[in-house]
Amino acid sequence: MTSDTAAAPPAITRTRIDVSGMTCAACVGRVERTLNKIAGVQSASVNLATETAQIDYQVDAVRPSALLAAIEKAGYGARIRDDTNAPPTTGSPPIDRDLIAVIIALALAAPLALPMLAAPFGFDAMLPGIWQLALATPVQFMLGARFYRAGWRAARAFEGNMDLLVAIGTSAAWGLSAWTLWAHRGHEHPHLYFEASSVVIALVLLGKWLELRARRSTAAAIRALTALRPDQARVEVDGREIELPLGLVRVGDRVIVRPGERIAVDGQVEAGRSHVDESMLTGESVPVACGPGDRVTGGSINGDGALTVRTTAIGPATVLARIIELVEAAQANKAPIQRLVDRVSSVFVPVVLVLALLTLLGWGFTQGNWTEAALHAVAVLVIACPCALGLATPAAIMAGTGIAARHGILIKDAQALELAHRVQVVAFDKTGTLTVSEPHLIACEVAAGVDPNRMLALAAAAQSGSEHPLARAVRASADQAPGNTEPLPVVLETRAVAGRGVIAQIRADGSNDPSLTVLIGNAGLMGEHAIDLAALSAAASAHAAAGRTVSYVALADSAHAGRGQALGLLAFGDVLRPGAAQAIAALRAQGLRTVLISGDNAGAAQAVGRELGLDEIHAGVLPEQKAQLIAALRGSPPQRVVAMVGDGINDAPALAAADVGIAMGSGTDVAMHASGITLMRGDPRLVAAALDISRRTHARIRQNLFWAFFYNAIGIPAAIAGALDPVIAGAAMALSSVSVVGNALLLKRWRPLAQTDLPSVGVPAAEASTSSSPQRNAVKA
Repeated sequence: MTSDTAAAPPAITRTRIDVSGMTCAACVGRVERTLNKIAGVQSASVNLATETAQIDYQVDAVRPSALLAAIEKAGYGARIRDDTNAPPTTGSPPIDRDLIAVIIALALAAPLALPMLAAPFGFDAMLPGIWQLALATPVQFMLGARFYRAGWRAARAFEGNMDLLVAIGTSAAWGLSAWTLWAHRGHEHPHLYFEASSVVIALVLLGKWLELRARRSTAAAIRALTALRPDQARVEVDGREIELPLGLVRVGDRVIVRPGERIAVDGQVEAGRSHVDESMLTGESVPVACGPGDRVTGGSINGDGALTVRTTAIGPATVLARIIELVEAAQANKAPIQRLVDRVSSVFVPVVLVLALLTLLGWGFTQGNWTEAALHAVAVLVIACPCALGLATPAAIMAGTGIAARHGILIKDAQALELAHRVQVVAFDKTGTLTVSEPHLIACEVAAGVDPNRMLALAAAAQSGSEHPLARAVRASADQAPGNTEPLPVVLETRAVAGRGVIAQIRADGSNDPSLTVLIGNAGLMGEHAIDLAALSAAASAHAAAGRTVSYVALADSAHAGRGQALGLLAFGDVLRPGAAQAIAALRAQGLRTVLISGDNAGAAQAVGRELGLDEIHAGVLPEQKAQLIAALRGSPPQRVVAMVGDGINDAPALAAADVGIAMGSGTDVAMHASGITLMRGDPRLVAAALDISRRTHARIRQNLFWAFFYNAIGIPAAIAGALDPVIAGAAMALSSVSVVGNALLLKRWRPLAQTDLPSVGVPAAEASTSSSPQRNAVKA
């Protein structure tokens, strides 16, 4: 029996779980294996630095409670992450129990360690054996209980972790000392090693506490973004203002925002004018002016004016929530290099246990001194540090993605971060990426004897009722024209001519007679009214060759139909985004090849390409061809790594096809979903900054992995050779974890590449001469 319709694919959802109790890369591997064994789980990725598990699973096959139960059965704490509420920001800080444990451990270990340090200088202050036992025992079995619990869970599952190594090593030192004390109870000063077990535990506890503090610091960007969510919103209900918890606000509610307050929701301004500070969301330090009709983003700070905002998005649909989700997803994902580290870590602990056993047997049988053999084996167990390996990559990724987010660069996944540092070719879309989306009036060419301001005023008046982009550009230029303080002429009637332009009747010089008929349009409209364009042909050809749109302005003589006067022409074209030239120059200075891929005509694309100095220009490219062109830019093996920068729906195939897709935040959601990196500001200079933070983050990853392997590669052989005391081994192990996290934190000092001051308006792309023809007089828009 067959079905007429194919079975629908299973619904997949993603959840994040906070996992407590993990201490090293071996713990990460254990939790991942546990989750991936559950039927219906598609993938599970565990991050030691954030202590989170990200799981994709089939909704119908897996319950969240089953995920929690599996993690808890593996010996770790687990709870579903709740992103709906911001962490508390008031009240007293919680008691730092880890710090208290560190202080007590150091206080108890100090009387054991200090006499040992003073002995080489002739000071004999060693405590009696029974006192040493009294000080070492609570450190070993009370403060060190966490190592026994976690080590037992790992051993029971036939797996190893850092806790198991510490528990075995320090227990061996404590047990050897306790046996020696009992066996030599008649002697006054037997040689004991209580200081080794106690100091190792104290140092490991100190190292874990410092590591935890550093890990919290790497997550500062997420906490800062989360703190932007206000707890309350002031909602207008039946003419009254009511304070409501943010969770009760609904789409369509009118929210009142007073001066200086943080905007609670995404919405559209209905009343009021102000300036809004969006620096924490976009990295843009200059407040943005807003008024009725403008959109505002929840989490930004209102300036000096009161606003009434109509809610358009709440909860996870807000821009802030999506930013937090993207950054958390990037920090939860594993970089490709981390997968290699995980494979090494999975066999690390068993190998160390075997090496420690061989060290014990080798020294015991060859030297006959089993006490010394046990100490060397303890040193091998203690120096081994899988936690440094587990933290090397995620700590750097957390710090890099966090500081990038604070500067308006959202890196959505670790793979994009790792690939971006190897980019060799950067391809750009033109409109909306290197140029602003709206056309601008580039030049106003006038015929001989024509006042350019008057012609521009007539053109603006004739199009005063139109919302066509070219009409808006004319009106904006008329408003900004120097010396033009007179109001626009009165328009009595307008008529649009399909495919040709506009004909307007305009009152002339205050007269009641509509004596002026203004024509604005293409050459076809001018031809229909017998307008002679010979004097403007050269200028029109030059602008057309540059890829600009040309509209003619003329007066038709209503009294003598068929005869009129050409006043001039208007040339519309692309305006470069502020910073576009600097962006291309910065990329070329880094040795990268820059390419323009545009669906626009060849003239417009060539004009922008020449102005910016791009290496390669492709015009008239269809959306499906853009993806093919990206593949061609890679070339044959060895392939080049290609980044694509775009903003529109038509760029989505190319963004997905590129090794690294970079979407402008001012573009469409489709483009941002198809990309690995999103620039929250429409500033092309952030492209170079995104590649720069990628390089620096990857450099930190390499440095961290070097130091993590270096500690073990040097320390373990030294311990096997008997050249390393257990106390020194414990200090080195603690230092290894702290050093890799501390090295990652240096990324917090990163700032985007230096940017010089730029004008607040766009620069015309490949700006042609603004002279008139034949009269050399023009208005520059």
